[in-house]
Amino acid sequence: MFFHPMDILIFIALGVSIWAQFRVKGNFKKWSEVATKSGLSGAEAARRILDHNGLYNIPIEVVRGILSDHYDPMKKVVRLSEAVYYGQSIASVSVAAHEVGHAIQHQQSYKALVLRHRIFPLANIASGIAPFLFIGGMLLQQLSLIGVGIVLFSAAVAFQLITLPVEFDASKRARNLMITEGILYNDEEPGVKKVLNAAALTYVAGALMALFELIKFVIIFMQGNEE
Repeated sequence: MFFHPMDILIFIALGVSIWAQFRVKGNFKKWSEVATKSGLSGAEAARRILDHNGLYNIPIEVVRGILSDHYDPMKKVVRLSEAVYYGQSIASVSVAAHEVGHAIQHQQSYKALVLRHRIFPLANIASGIAPFLFIGGMLLQQLSLIGVGIVLFSAAVAFQLITLPVEFDASKRARNLMITEGILYNDEEPGVKKVLNAAALTYVAGALMALFELIKFVIIFMQGNEE
């Protein structure tokens, strides 16, 4: 039987994830319409923070896509979507500062970020192989396949869980840096929190979904051993 009681929690986490995506887009759209008092664009805000932290060698590139913003640790570059790069809104500078927060984490060898980088290759491969092992193990009634799948999927879950403090820390850095650098004023901070908190919720939902999935197959594995 493929349905398991843990599926209910997984579906709930999936629902939260979908809701979080709507919140991210909704908050970004809302605060994209609120101009910053400083008049800085996302790219200008990112450049100011990078330079003030001695990261003159980190370039900022514009990329296509909606909310496709990210920091590339391999090439050491901050990539911002067009809306963020050119936008002069609270949403734009908030997202830009968040990505710069990752660059600063990299510079300072933030432990959680370093650990995430180390396990990424294994987690990436494991997340692709584990589902096939789970399905194969259940179809063939081979607990050994499910057991291997659990070991591999644990790496993917660990990656998701480690991502949480990395993202929360980057957002905290972003809020502090935007105030200290004069990019935003104190009365603009509520908008920043709403934009960044909504984004953080998507990572929480993703981690919960992966964790519940792992727990489900651990239970199936243990019940199989008891039979």
